[in-house]
Amino acid sequence: MEKNKITLPYLHEKKSRGVPITMLTAYDYPGAKQVDLAGIDMILVGDSLAMVVLGYDSTVHVTMEDMLHHCKAVNRGARRAFLVGDMPFLSYQADVRDAVYNAGRFIQEAGMDAVKLEGGKERATVIRAISEAGIPVVGHLGLTPQSHTKLGGYKVQSKTAEGANLLLENALAIEQAGCSFLVFEMVPARIAEYISKKLTIPTIGIGAGNGCDGQVLVYHDMLGINSEFNPKFLKQFASLGKDASAAIKDYSVAVESRAYPAVEHSFMINEEEYAAFMAMQDE
Repeated sequence: MEKNKITLPYLHEKKSRGVPITMLTAYDYPGAKQVDLAGIDMILVGDSLAMVVLGYDSTVHVTMEDMLHHCKAVNRGARRAFLVGDMPFLSYQADVRDAVYNAGRFIQEAGMDAVKLEGGKERATVIRAISEAGIPVVGHLGLTPQSHTKLGGYKVQSKTAEGANLLLENALAIEQAGCSFLVFEMVPARIAEYISKKLTIPTIGIGAGNGCDGQVLVYHDMLGINSEFNPKFLKQFASLGKDASAAIKDYSVAVESRAYPAVEHSFMINEEEYAAFMAMQDE
C-alpha cells in the first residue's frame, strides 16, 4: 500500500470531524493520474463510462469486462485515492453468489478498494454477503440510473413526504446490511442532509445539496468536455470541450496552410549528408 493511500477509516473520520469528502469519476490512466495528483479523496470508476466514454445511451449496456478494463487503467494511474468500481447492470441483481464473485473481481483483478451498487432494502442480502466477504460496499439511492426506465426517466426522486420516508428507510436498511458509504443522486437537499445526519456512514451527494458528507461529479461533466450536458446540479469548472474544438480547428487550418509543421517542429540533416544523399540520386 502506498504511504499516503486514503483508507476507509480515514474517510469515516472525515465525516466525524465534519470535513467534506471529495470524489470524482475517472475512466482511464491519464484521467486517474490528474484526479489523484489534485488530491481528490475517492475515485469512482462509474458505469457512466457507458455514455461519456463508450457512446451508449444509458448505463445498462456496459459489461463487467468493460468495467474491469477501465478499473485496471485507473488503478495504474492513481496511487493515493480510495478507488471504487461500479458494478454494472446484471452483475449483482440475479444471484448473490454471482454478486460476491463479481465484486471480488473488482478487488482481485482490477485493484479497487470498494464496489458500488444501486438499490435499497431489496439489495440488503447482496450488500451483506459482499461486505461479509471483506469487500467495502458503496450504496446508491435516489436516482439510480440502471433502473431509470422504472423510475420514469432521469428526474429528481423522493420529492414527497412518503418518498422521502422511503428513502430514509432504504438508507438505514443498507447501512445496517453493511454499506460503508452511500451515494445520494438527485434528491432534495434538505432530505439528503437530514438522512446524512441519521447515518453513521459517510454520504456522497450528486444533485443532493450541500448537506451530504461529500460530493461527486463526473469528470467529463465537471471539466466541460461535453458542454451540451448541463443539468441543474452541475457546475462546470472548466470549458475543455470548447477549448479542444477550437484547438482542433486551429490545427486543421495550420496543416492546410502548411504553417504546421514549421522548421522548429522538423528534424534536420546536415548539409554534407544531404549533398551526399542527393549525389547518390544522380548516379
